Amino acid sequence: MDKIKIAIAGLGNCASSLIQGLEYYKDKEEKDAIGLMHWEIGGYRPFDIEVVAAFDIDERKVGKDISEAIFAHPNCTTVFCPDIPETGVKVTMGNIKDGVSEHMESYEDQYRFIPATEPESTEEDVVSILKDSGAEVLLNFLPVGSEEGTKFYAQCALDANVGFVNNMPVFIASNPEWGQKFADKGIPIIGDDIKAQLGATITHRTLADLFNKRGVKLERTYQLNTGGNTDFLNMLNRDRLSSKKTSKTEAVQSVLAERLDDHNIHIGPSDYVPWQQDNKLCFLRMEGKLFGDVPMNIELRLSVEDSPNSAGVVIDAIRCCKLALVRGVGGILYSPSSYFMKHPPQQFTDDVAHLMTNEFIEGKRDN
Repeated sequence: MDKIKIAIAGLGNCASSLIQGLEYYKDKEEKDAIGLMHWEIGGYRPFDIEVVAAFDIDERKVGKDISEAIFAHPNCTTVFCPDIPETGVKVTMGNIKDGVSEHMESYEDQYRFIPATEPESTEEDVVSILKDSGAEVLLNFLPVGSEEGTKFYAQCALDANVGFVNNMPVFIASNPEWGQKFADKGIPIIGDDIKAQLGATITHRTLADLFNKRGVKLERTYQLNTGGNTDFLNMLNRDRLSSKKTSKTEAVQSVLAERLDDHNIHIGPSDYVPWQQDNKLCFLRMEGKLFGDVPMNIELRLSVEDSPNSAGVVIDAIRCCKLALVRGVGGILYSPSSYFMKHPPQQFTDDVAHLMTNEFIEGKRDN
């Protein structure tokens, strides 16, 4: 089969893990392929994906081959596949918009973004590159808080007639106005804010759903996260944190039997610890009442490498977007969005979302 051709906006840790994975699984067979929810979707395996264009704004990445750029600072994720062949695809200077927070300037170069000095790509430039490269799907991996940047690339996807997978917590698929734009043009979109394979949000949701199904009343909960990658550094600027906090909080609230008052639920990134690099620590507490109003609580500590934890989910999202393109289905892909994303247009429990997504893959559901 032909490769699924993708473009990437933001060549950070998540993109690095994704691209490493595309190479890593080439030598695997289904029985040996750990870490994937689906080995094959619509005939496409994980390595049947090719990156044909990439955009970034950091001087250590712009102009470099993708195979080199994914290992450049400030990327700090685990290198599990160091031997990435040269792709022949150079990283194009993107459009900065609101992608760089001013507070980063006080940190050492290895931790922060260093904007390149060459001219930024216009919308016309990006659309032209998408069309000329043959890209079918554009992935958004911009930094948290990049509201204007995400809208810029979403519009580019519309203008270039390519599918859009919004992995970041800027509300595009879950915004009715944007969702209608993709429906009107017949272009598929999956969003918003990628769920990890087994991360803080999916674990919190699963436990919250368990409380509900076992008749335990959840009274209060928190989820505190620390990490050392650029996302956590970005989110020290609380002005950039609003949509991320909303996305993570609603992902948990949506599976509760009864919504918690705002003062009884706290979910969000808590601090930046440089030496953690791409490792994320989650500290989770849930307090409730059992039979007879007897109190109980759970405390959990979860340690995960943040970016590889989402890469396999993104691979599934790409392939589902490709299925929609092949089938001529445009607009919001509700089933994949509900399973792959924290803040989809419609929330379902994860077991229902899993079933719906498999039915979409099998062609039993349109979207």
